[in-house]
Amino acid sequence: MSPEIATAASSRAAQLEGVLRKVIRGKDDIIRLALVSMLARGHLLIEGVPGVGKTTLAQALARALDCSFQRVQFTSDMLPSDILGISIYSALAQQFEFKPGPVFTNILLADEINRTTPKTQSALLEAMNEGQITVDSHSHPLPQPFLVIATQNPVEHHGTYPLPESQLDRFLMRVQMGYPDSTAEREILRAEAGAVKLEHMSPVLTGADVLEMQNAVSQVRVEESLVTYALAIVRKTRESEHFSLGVSPRGSQMLYRAAQAMAFLDGRTFCTPEDFKPLVGPVFAHRVVVSGLSSSSVKKSEQAEQAMQEIVQSVPVPI
Repeated sequence: MSPEIATAASSRAAQLEGVLRKVIRGKDDIIRLALVSMLARGHLLIEGVPGVGKTTLAQALARALDCSFQRVQFTSDMLPSDILGISIYSALAQQFEFKPGPVFTNILLADEINRTTPKTQSALLEAMNEGQITVDSHSHPLPQPFLVIATQNPVEHHGTYPLPESQLDRFLMRVQMGYPDSTAEREILRAEAGAVKLEHMSPVLTGADVLEMQNAVSQVRVEESLVTYALAIVRKTRESEHFSLGVSPRGSQMLYRAAQAMAFLDGRTFCTPEDFKPLVGPVFAHRVVVSGLSSSSVKKSEQAEQAMQEIVQSVPVPI
């Protein structure tokens, strides 16, 4: 990938980022991570209390892209077929016909995903991992690009089910969306929130643009010293006394791809250590199992984030 092509592609991504910042106030870091997930062909899990803009971010991203979009509100009585689709017998054709579910879209907003049962949560595993689903022994490819943006409230809220480790591992990263600072909240009030602006948003990129940028991201150069640096961090998670289970090889791959996307968004054709360091927490913290008997998932999440920062600080940065 030539520097000219990289500059042109990253400028289009910067345009998308700028549009999103006008809707989501005071969350520039969260917007950047959402775009990193999309460009790295990953999926994003946004966690936070109700009303901080989790759903608005997903809807704004969908409106800024000329792609198909489906929103599913997860509930405790939802079935896997409500997501994937179902085969229905047609008396006219005298055979079963597959009726696609909402997963057949470019951007799927899985709203409050932890309000449904693990059985329904697991219906998304194949879709997120392989870009297809299997119903009645028949495989059905999903549209590309395909991005799942899931939101979840803290598990301590009534009627929630913690996501199993296998489901969490399918998300490229998990981000915490907290309360805005006072300046950003004042801007939100003065702008009369984001709902009106969402209705007037126009697409700035197409699905073909996203696929082109995803291909460009995979060509971003990563020096061998940075690979060694990333693997040293991964090894530390497996040896750390803070974790009973460290980061898997899938986690290593996710960090590698996310760092490429981060460099791409900055208009570079190569990675630096600064592309890896801020991503370690969002990419790794939900993939480890924290040691100890604490039953609070929120507390364990904070412990994982803090331990990750200590690990990053302890690993020498390549020169």
